[in-house]
Amino acid sequence: MNILYLNHYAGSPALGMEYRPYYLSREWVAAGHRVQIVAANWSHVRARQPEAGDEVIDGIAYRWLPVPRYEGNGFGRAWNIWRYLSQVWGQTSHWVERFRPDAVIASSTYPMDIWVARHIARAAGAVLVFEVHDLWPLSPIELSGMSRRHPFIQLCHAAETVAYRDADRVVSMLPHVHAYMGSRGLDLTKLTIVPNGITLDEWQGPGAALREDVRAAIDQHRAAGRTVVGYAGSMGLPNALDVLLDAMGLLRDAPIGVVMVGDGLERERLARRIADERLDRLTLLPPIPKAQIPAFLSALDVAYIGWQKVPIYRFGIAPNKLMDYMMAGCAVLHSVAAGNDPVAEAGCGLTVAPEAPAEVAAGLRQLAATPVEQRRAMGERGRAFVLGHHTYPVLAERFLKAMSR
Repeated sequence: MNILYLNHYAGSPALGMEYRPYYLSREWVAAGHRVQIVAANWSHVRARQPEAGDEVIDGIAYRWLPVPRYEGNGFGRAWNIWRYLSQVWGQTSHWVERFRPDAVIASSTYPMDIWVARHIARAAGAVLVFEVHDLWPLSPIELSGMSRRHPFIQLCHAAETVAYRDADRVVSMLPHVHAYMGSRGLDLTKLTIVPNGITLDEWQGPGAALREDVRAAIDQHRAAGRTVVGYAGSMGLPNALDVLLDAMGLLRDAPIGVVMVGDGLERERLARRIADERLDRLTLLPPIPKAQIPAFLSALDVAYIGWQKVPIYRFGIAPNKLMDYMMAGCAVLHSVAAGNDPVAEAGCGLTVAPEAPAEVAAGLRQLAATPVEQRRAMGERGRAFVLGHHTYPVLAERFLKAMSR
């Protein structure tokens, strides 16, 4: 099968997020299929930006389309999106005549790439697949408070309508979308759930050594007799990290230390809070390469992940970092109210309410007081859950069957 994968923000382990297109495509290539990813050469979520042009990464063909840089979510980002989509549309004859796709996947988080993907799929006689990361326009409405009458929201709404009406297959990362998508016109026989996952080779062998400053911070907490809690990932408002800082403010006398590694729009403000409030048992450090994540997580006693308290999560969550936490065998403190809860399903930790510092503090105390053997058993259950349900060979095969049926 020839698979044309349109994902504006696609990356790779060497470039940074977004990883999912790479991992799925790598499995498809290993199974004998041909994959072409078309992405922009600049994205706010990547650690490193590629040069415009064609490149092959681990057997996967990438085309990086030149687009302007942007900051924030204003006109610059809209222009970036337009430049990407207009170039993909303009290359339709190339993809149809040279690549001859059997399937075209629209997968750019925002739904407007469905028009381009539909245009190419119809010209090629290919299966049209709409991959849903988040529910747009519902996500910016409920998370950012955008008006339903905003022109961008209206555009997303129109694109979503087309996607559910015209796609041959819809693949969702979120597990509880059936009622919503049905209400938007989707024939639910077209729907397949394929969540995020992990790739086994990144968890085999000795792995990359942990950066010295991170190792030193963990060792310092350990030497002081503290239970070491860790967080690795983005530092934006949706990650609700203020709640963790508030909780640590309630635990000043508890033998608990926190090490956070990552970057994002809220990082500098969080660093100022830590300094101003003298949260001395909380260490904030720059992000580490993805290859060092296993070493970081294996050095922790507890891993933390939190969410905002927002209605959009009623459709479910599919966080990459939680899969990493569970694969590492960490006991997890999960601060969430959502349509699903992998931590509770796996029995690999403790779930508390979101945006509730006192509950997070109590959860940290409880896990810190839990015997090491019990925390280790929690971690083993989490790892078994991921291995059974969330490895990319399993997920790629499920996705492939959806495209082929």
